[in-house]
Amino acid sequence: MPSPSPPVLPISEHEDEIVAAVDTNPVVVVIGETGSGKSTQLSQILHRRGYTRRGAIAVTQPRRVAAVSVSRRVAQELGVPLGDEVGYAIRFEDRTSERTCIKYLTDGVLLRESLSNPDLKQYSVIILDEAHERSLNTDILLGLMKRLVKDRASDLKVLITSATLDGLKVSKFFSGCPVLNIPGTLFPVEKFYSTERPTNYIESSLRTAIDIHAKEPPGDVLIFMTGKDDIDKMVSKLEERIQNLEEGSCMDALVLPLHGSLPPELQVRVFAPAPPNCRRFIVATNVAETSLTVDGVVFVIDCGYVKQRQYNPSSGMYSLDVVQISRVQADQRAGRAGRTRPGKCYRLYPMSIYQKEFLEATVPEIQRSSLAGSVLYLKSLNLPDINILKFDFLDPPSRESLEDALRQLYLIDAIDENGQITDVGRIMAELPLEPSLSRTLIEANELGCLSQALTVAAILSAEITLRSTRSKDMEGKRKRQELPDGSGWGDHIQLLQIFESWDQTGYDPRWCSDHDLQVRGMKLSKDVRNQLCQIIQKIAKGPTDVHARKSRKSDPDYRKLRRALCVGYGNQLAERMLHHNGYHTVGYRTQLVQVHPSSVLEGDEYGKFPMYVVYHELISTTRPYMRNICAVDQAWVEPILKKLEKLDINRLSGGSALKDSEPLEDKQVNMPKKAVDVKQSEVDSKIQAARERYLARKGKK
Repeated sequence: MPSPSPPVLPISEHEDEIVAAVDTNPVVVVIGETGSGKSTQLSQILHRRGYTRRGAIAVTQPRRVAAVSVSRRVAQELGVPLGDEVGYAIRFEDRTSERTCIKYLTDGVLLRESLSNPDLKQYSVIILDEAHERSLNTDILLGLMKRLVKDRASDLKVLITSATLDGLKVSKFFSGCPVLNIPGTLFPVEKFYSTERPTNYIESSLRTAIDIHAKEPPGDVLIFMTGKDDIDKMVSKLEERIQNLEEGSCMDALVLPLHGSLPPELQVRVFAPAPPNCRRFIVATNVAETSLTVDGVVFVIDCGYVKQRQYNPSSGMYSLDVVQISRVQADQRAGRAGRTRPGKCYRLYPMSIYQKEFLEATVPEIQRSSLAGSVLYLKSLNLPDINILKFDFLDPPSRESLEDALRQLYLIDAIDENGQITDVGRIMAELPLEPSLSRTLIEANELGCLSQALTVAAILSAEITLRSTRSKDMEGKRKRQELPDGSGWGDHIQLLQIFESWDQTGYDPRWCSDHDLQVRGMKLSKDVRNQLCQIIQKIAKGPTDVHARKSRKSDPDYRKLRRALCVGYGNQLAERMLHHNGYHTVGYRTQLVQVHPSSVLEGDEYGKFPMYVVYHELISTTRPYMRNICAVDQAWVEPILKKLEKLDINRLSGGSALKDSEPLEDKQVNMPKKAVDVKQSEVDSKIQAARERYLARKGKK
């Protein structure tokens, strides 16, 4: 069957102008309005003009779902199998071949590729797409591209593309490179504002959606929600409301979710046209703002919020906050309604909030993330003149964030006291994992428990939860109580035991269902484990044992695994306070925290938790919690405490010549406002009260 002809999009009318700019400049900024075709057509234009004769074209995307869907669309337009001339590479999945000349990949994958090939000689063109999202990896890539074009000015072209990026700012960063503005095909969009903020944006979105369905002409509806949980609620409620409408009063309707953790076979449904006489409701996260274009949308419902992960370097704590979007995001959302004909955008907030409270643009991820992985990457490049505290960022992170990253890496042996990357650090940088898990695997290989550590790392890095996302009834709780309990040592051991129990069934999906576990999540962890096995066997020195196997009840590997975790999580250590069962974090940042209620860590016969634990992350919800915890021995902790005594941040930076009189400018970052402000009460009393509730629950079991 012949492939469909590529659509005639606005960017096609500017092909000669684009090629002329690329021919004569090493760096070009392309600002393309929504619907201009920059993500799908720019790579094809350069391919047609011969740029793939001396290397492939790499197109980065900040999101995995976008890398997959856009590559699929381009392959379809070129009439080639996906994975042949056109392919994609995302974390733990690579659908490319030796023939691939247009490669869509996440920005993180391109960073890892540059470790083995710093000059990225395999590419003749590198396109950093959706740069306005200001993902952490894209910002790192911008700094690296600035260095790289100096070394490869004659045979490398770099394009930075975006819908809303400040082109002049980026042009200045790249020494005055040209900026091309490509208009889109946006039709006018009428905007409607609420008179006040709704108390429940899900219910308000629901009422608005039903009102559109009952009163407006045909056209799909795109509803922006903050995350998967909100989307699941909205989809369920909307389907129920539509079914309860009077028969014949409205056209048919189809409700579809769209978010990053949706399986690919379900993601593609939103790109298929609606059935005849049927309206589609697409309930999506901000992935639909710019990363993905859904044709047929005429109406947009914008709740005005987004879920944003934020990191506080002074506490080492993450929070996943629902915050107000920026004006740029609001405009992007509205623009989705005007792609095929005049549309309408229903904003569930007053105009005064849009004008006075929304930030102009989204805070770059680099200013609200832990930078340990990024700093490890920069250290691994072996650039003799690099000073982490002075690295050339488009928008520099705070000095505090960079110093926090350096301390983290030093405490887990990725860099030495002089800031030089170690042999251990080099191996860590090649693993597609966060530093704590990379370090755990390396230590586990030394101790002879790599197989178990790989299982734990796979489950944690697959970004899944093992507990049911829906069932809170007694039957669901009973099923979870039948799961392994971690032998009292904590959550990492429980994760291992669960996977091993599933392994003994031959990975039977029914076992997952019978124990109230997410089948898809468990399958994903198995796939991730297989990928990690292949990677670590390539880079590890000496023999490795990666095969999953059932541990014995009193398996000494539990002790080995806990020791490996102690080394890997050396910067994520907590000591029990003597006067109650709360903990304080150990190191250069100390604060009171408590064990997350979901943890299986057990106390002794007196109800007291172990003296030392390591945690996967600190999270701030109603109070500070440690999540995914494992007990460790005091003897393993002592080397970490000794390292804390020798911290010298200037030496760790690689900038020993940096004087106190030359401080890095520490810019103030305006963070979006939270939807709900959570007050922190007295921590000591909260910890004690929570502990008493825990013991009371345990006594009832």
